[in-house]
This record gives sequence, structure tokens and C-alpha cells, in this order.
Amino acid sequence: MQGWSGAGDTAKQQSAVVVMDPVTPLDRRLRRDHAPRRLDRRIHRRIGLAALALPLLTPNRTTMTNPCVIGRSAAYSSIRPKPDAMSGNCTRTTPAIRHIARRQGAAQPDENTLPTVTLVGLHSPVSDTPDLGPVPQRITIETDVVRHLVANQFPEWADLPVEPVANGGWDNWTFHLGSGRSVRMPSAAEYALAVDKEHRWLPELAPQLPLPIPVPLAMGRPDAGYPFSWSIYPWLDGSQSNPEDIADPIRFAIDLAEFLVALQRVDPTDGPGPGLHNWYRGGTLRTYQPEVDRSLTALDGHLDVALAREIWKNALDAPWNGKPTWFHGDVARGNLLLDGGQLAAVIDFGTCGVGDPACDLAIAWTLLTTEGSQEFRERLSVDDATWARGRGWALWKTLATYSWCYDDPDDEDAVTAKRILDGLFAEYATSRR
Repeated sequence: MQGWSGAGDTAKQQSAVVVMDPVTPLDRRLRRDHAPRRLDRRIHRRIGLAALALPLLTPNRTTMTNPCVIGRSAAYSSIRPKPDAMSGNCTRTTPAIRHIARRQGAAQPDENTLPTVTLVGLHSPVSDTPDLGPVPQRITIETDVVRHLVANQFPEWADLPVEPVANGGWDNWTFHLGSGRSVRMPSAAEYALAVDKEHRWLPELAPQLPLPIPVPLAMGRPDAGYPFSWSIYPWLDGSQSNPEDIADPIRFAIDLAEFLVALQRVDPTDGPGPGLHNWYRGGTLRTYQPEVDRSLTALDGHLDVALAREIWKNALDAPWNGKPTWFHGDVARGNLLLDGGQLAAVIDFGTCGVGDPACDLAIAWTLLTTEGSQEFRERLSVDDATWARGRGWALWKTLATYSWCYDDPDDEDAVTAKRILDGLFAEYATSRR
């Protein structure tokens, strides 16, 4: 491989409508999918999302519609929903939606297919940079729909209670199924692309890793007005890795590094390369150049924009040896579970894949202590170029966060993002001496 140089059953359901809320000012600020994933789940309490870093779609807050609602009185009658009577908004039937519809049996006369994705060199022409596409149109699933799906398709679990999980996710809505299982329901067609991948690869990855990861128990099919495949998983106990809850930051960093070393040693043959299924994690950072540009435009006068651009360029220019390995794609505190203050499990492999593993290094700046970061790098044997690309992933994530909350200096997320940026700038300056 070249390196980088520098819903068939829905027809049986009763006709229903898609309910979409009017667009709110907050909606105009949010862009999830082309954005970094979680730096900190605490924002969930403020805006109802299990994600933190949500960059602006454009500097003038381009509109994004609210999610659709699927329930007893509001469900899909087809993959293409009806316009909302209040706002006139309707979801866009993207190529990914059409692809999922065909694969899962819904009648969608369309010739489009998902594009073949290849790794793009860091110095490739801009026109070769992957296009993240339109904002996914999310749906909200009511608990009664999940109960219906489980009871109809998995009668052995029909008597188990179903309850939504607090901070249950963005890419997937998560529900408790009894005390020992969970149900993961993709919230948009683009996120549903990860379902087959997880069922194919997580059972192979799990026995080769030193910590527990979620391994799917069963795959559900589209039904009851819900148009995507979905999954049942075992429930893994633990709490997210907030800094104050980590008993020994250096031990935590070493344990995480050893997990990633083991993951990178897994045979990558036939593994999924960067693509829409994981928002091009493992691919070139140039995919996110527009997001970085928008963030820096918004933050001009609030941080050292020239230094940030220098760090970003340094990341773009850092060569990759072209040797693909497995990566997680979203190594963040919300996906690193603690038990007794120790790292106990790693969850949410929706953005996993095979490619450049530098995306998994962002945690060195967003969570680990200075000493922990040093141990983390040593255990992973990370060279300067890979470290620079990892720094670029952390910069993109944090700029995106800070760009929409910087104007409130007392905001907890703004304080966290500014602290991360200050540390990242200082670490880069030290590395250049």
C-alpha cells in the first residue's frame, strides 16, 4: 500500500409520518459527523448529546434540522420522509441512505452505490481529498419501538425491560435490555454503515486484545418503521475516564498504550479502510482542512491562530510509512471505562478501521497527563512524524470544540478546550527546541 509523503419489512407497518421539530438556534451551531467525537461527555447534560466537539457547519451557523422521531405515532413510512408541516423541512435521501435501503430491502429505485475508498496521500491534490458529504439526518427512536423490535425478532429476550441509557450516544441510541445487555440503534443511515463492520470484525478483535471490548450478540433487521440494521450487545460495566477518577494516571496511560499496541498487531488483511463508515479516520487529515479553517476564522483574536496553523501544517506534512494497522478511531474518555479507577474496558468501535493509526494518539493531549503522555508514546514506540499527525488530530478536535463555546469564558467546555490547546501549544514549542 502506498504511504503518505509529507427496509423491506417496513411495508408491513401502518402508514406513519416523520415528525421533525423546527430548527432552533442551537441546531444551527451543531455539526456532528464531520467533527471530532467525544472529548468529554459532560456536554451531554447541556445540549442533550453524548458528543462534545461539534464544529460549525459554516461561520454563519448554517441550518441543520432536528432529528426525526420514530415511535408509535411517528415512524418512517419510507426511507424518504414527508416534509414537516411546521417548518417545511425534510431529510435528504443521501447516497448512504439509498445504499442502506437497497441492502436492507427497502424499495428505492436508485443506481448510486457507496464510492470505493482508498487512502489519500497527504500531498495529493485537493480534489482527491475525501468528501464528508451532507450532514446525516438523525432519527430519534422511542423506547416502545425498541421493545417491539426485540420482542418480534428475539422472543427469548422479550420479557426483559428496555430503558434508554443516560448519555446514550450520538451515532447510536443505546438502551438497556435487562441488566446484562444493551441495544444499539443507529441514528442515521451513515452510522448504520458500521453495523455490519462491527459484527464482522469485533468477534475477531476481542480475543486478541488485553481488555474487554463489546462483542455483538445478535443483529436485528429493519422493522416497525425503523429502517436500519441494529445490534444487541452485552453490557460492560464501568464509568467514563474523567481525570479526577483515574487512580494512577501513568498506569492508565501504560494500560491504554498496551491495548493499542495489541490492536495494531492484529492482522489488518481485508480490514475496513477509511471511508464514510468511520468518517475517514485512518486517512489523511486534509479531509478536515475546511473544518480547521472555519474554526480558526471564528477563533481569530482568541488564540494564537498563526501558531495553530503552523502546528496543523506540521501535521499535514508529516509522512506516513504506508503500513496500515488497526485503529479504534475514537479513543476518548467516554469510550474508556474505569473500574476502581483502573482502565477496565474499551467501547464504541463504530469508527474503527485499518489505516494510519495516528488518529488514536489524540488522547495524549486531550486526557493524559504530561508524564502519562510520555509513557504512552514510549510504549507505542511512536516516531516524530506519527506524533505530529496525532497532534494534528487533537488540534482539529479541540479547535472545533472551542470555536463554538469560546465566547463564554465561564463555560466548562470552553475552559477544558482552552486548557487542552494551551498544553498542546506548549508541547509543540518544546518539541521544536
